[in-house]
Amino acid sequence: MDHLPLDIVIKLITAILIGGAIGIERELRSKSAGFRTMILICLGATMYTIFSQYLGQHSSPDRIASNVVVGIGFLGAGVIFRSSSSVTGITTAATIWLTAALGVSIGIGWYSVAIAACFMILVVLFLFSFMDNAIDRINQLREYKISYPYEEQQQHKYEKLFDQYQLSVKTRSQSKEGNMITGSWMVGGNERNHHAFIEHILKDSSVTAFNF
Repeated sequence: MDHLPLDIVIKLITAILIGGAIGIERELRSKSAGFRTMILICLGATMYTIFSQYLGQHSSPDRIASNVVVGIGFLGAGVIFRSSSSVTGITTAATIWLTAALGVSIGIGWYSVAIAACFMILVVLFLFSFMDNAIDRINQLREYKISYPYEEQQQHKYEKLFDQYQLSVKTRSQSKEGNMITGSWMVGGNERNHHAFIEHILKDSSVTAFNF
């Protein structure tokens, strides 16, 4: 090409705007993939889709674009982290995947699809987060680690406390070192009951260590 066609310029600018719109939401929530990252992902997917149309016009123009999906999977996997009690980054990984899809849509000239999908993604990320928080208050999953001196009558004390505060034990384990017992529980229940249980344990003089 001797010059840059206007339609390609429009596609690149659209990719920057749409990627930026998604990135602003991620940036506001201080996520690992933020404003610049989402712009680059959308812009990159758009460019590869454009390249595929020129390079593969006599064979298979979808080959380069299809590999965007494979490549973006590795990028998305890099923002997922697993801890002992939870997995974080899945929403950001899904957003990266969808932002690349928006780039592909822009690359093939489906502007209306890209804009409509961008709007829907922002609705899910902004508005549905309130629903997510409400559900989390109703059913939180928390891990408790409690250390206390070994006494026979103490073994089932904390299990009974979970029942008392209407908390459901998902997993449990205990270990003994010297005269100390350390119990670990993964427990589900609403936010208010969790707080009440924590206050109870903090006031328990027999507890030597408490992680919550």
